[in-house]
Amino acid sequence: MAFNGKEGGAISLTDGAAMTSAYRGSSLNGGTLGQFLGKDILEQLLAQESAVGIRIYYAADPNEDSVQKVVLVAADAEENDMLDLVVDLAFPCPSKCGASNPLNS
Repeated sequence: MAFNGKEGGAISLTDGAAMTSAYRGSSLNGGTLGQFLGKDILEQLLAQESAVGIRIYYAADPNEDSVQKVVLVAADAEENDMLDLVVDLAFPCPSKCGASNPLNS
């Protein structure tokens, strides 16, 4: 199956809150609730020729035990990673969580 750029979809805040709450209470939770990346780097990923979306890999910092990270790359319609631009340097929550809300509390 090929990607067409329309994958994914919106969910309700209630569903999102239930999912993030389940994560916070699970053994998967290593202390990082989320990651923030700015618009500019996300637009750079999507601006690559043939990009139809972004693949997000879960990762760990090899220099800091138990620090959760994400690594992002663009993906093309054939479901292949586009490796010319690999992105991290996200700001973790906590400490960059913003105001308390149903997704982070």
